[in-house]
Amino acid sequence: MTSDNKVGAVETRGIEPVPDGDRNGNPLQLFWVWFAANISILGLPLGATLVALRGMNIWQAVLVGAIGSFGSFAVVGLISVAGKWGGAPSMTLSRAVFGPRGNHGPTLVSWLSRVGWEVVNTTTAAYALLAILHIAFGVGASSALTVVCLLAFVALTLLVSGLGHATLVWIQQRATYVFGVLNLIVGGFLVTKVHWHTVLHAPAAPMSVMIAGIGVIAGGTGIGWANAGADMARYQPRRVSGRRIVAAAAAGAGIPLVLLITLGGLLSTGDHTLAAASDPVAAIQAMLPSWMAIPYLLTAFGGLLLSNHLSVYSAGLTMITLGVRVRRVIAVGADVVLTLAGGVYLMLIAKNFYGPFITFISLLAVAITSWVAVFLVDMLTRREYDPAGLMDTTRGGLYWHHGGVAWSAFVAWAAGIVMGLMLTVAQTSDTDVWFSGPLAKTWPARNGLGWLVAFAVASVIYLILQAVTGRGTASRRARVSEAAS
Repeated sequence: MTSDNKVGAVETRGIEPVPDGDRNGNPLQLFWVWFAANISILGLPLGATLVALRGMNIWQAVLVGAIGSFGSFAVVGLISVAGKWGGAPSMTLSRAVFGPRGNHGPTLVSWLSRVGWEVVNTTTAAYALLAILHIAFGVGASSALTVVCLLAFVALTLLVSGLGHATLVWIQQRATYVFGVLNLIVGGFLVTKVHWHTVLHAPAAPMSVMIAGIGVIAGGTGIGWANAGADMARYQPRRVSGRRIVAAAAAGAGIPLVLLITLGGLLSTGDHTLAAASDPVAAIQAMLPSWMAIPYLLTAFGGLLLSNHLSVYSAGLTMITLGVRVRRVIAVGADVVLTLAGGVYLMLIAKNFYGPFITFISLLAVAITSWVAVFLVDMLTRREYDPAGLMDTTRGGLYWHHGGVAWSAFVAWAAGIVMGLMLTVAQTSDTDVWFSGPLAKTWPARNGLGWLVAFAVASVIYLILQAVTGRGTASRRARVSEAAS
């Protein structure tokens, strides 16, 4: 590795494309990165939802979990291939598709989503740490101790995400071994709680329920990570097979997710406690013997930390892409300060804010899905990005398009969002409905497939608009190829 990308050293590179000579990554690194980000035992509620709330039997839940998780992270892998082509983060590459000004919308949505989930991770981890301190030392929760627990989590996150790519890759692989073993131990005890007779005799749900379930899993796993795909893959050499990169993301995330989804489904057959719990950490803890509480809570804390490492690293790069002119490590530091503030508000000030916060983040997923559609369609006719063009956001730059906006991409993105929201119901409970789209009572909406419709609409509209405006696009890509050669 080069001097600015070594384990233990601060990565000095920001969003500028990585030169070919500095790309020393390999697909196995990506496998461990995505495995670690999805190893948290908090994946159990996904399986619980399929069985307890959707009515599937365990075999259907396993199949749905496999298709949803492997499939959605294959999409993450496809966007990672673009990182190999251009050597830059996902949202920086997106400038070539949307134009430097048009890209501000998707990038802002991406950053808000990343920070939002970081706040959720940080808050949940702090609750786990407070529980550990209470069980081990009899220390009661207080405002001061809550802040200390939040600080501990964000400090551990900053230690890895602040140092950067090389350290993050190294930590994710080795921490996976530790927390993987803990997950297996905790999972072994949870298996003893399974009602095996009920599992083996549970009736099958209709095919329509399985289709909707695939959407639930995909929307709750890979789709949320799609706009971070290229952030880690930018250090992959151009010669690396794109298929290996896709396989690394799909298998790295899919293997732990399917195991956790299966276990969650087994636990919820005949017992809806986990699926209905507002606090899954406490619900799972209640299923374990008291002496297993600390290992379990450590497992939950570690899984959240590994996920947060990657999220904060990506959020820092996204902040710079928005135009914040700071070094990468400063952007990461600013991100964790915001995360800390959000955690303090959530735990010490807000009244019933957790549910609304999750709902807000879920709404952002519609816009992210629409961006994914446009970005993937663009990849169909692209194999390279011009490094100087990606960094040139001034008038006359290679990717300036029309007034800094590629209107075909922006219009398709916006249309996907509108259609997705028309099929969306945003609510924290049956009685607290924030927003209900005019098509919210249709089958796709009732089964949580608004994101999939948004993807389809954005894809089709972008394909049509690209066909209409293809001459200018072809000319621009010819200039990129000429510059690259």
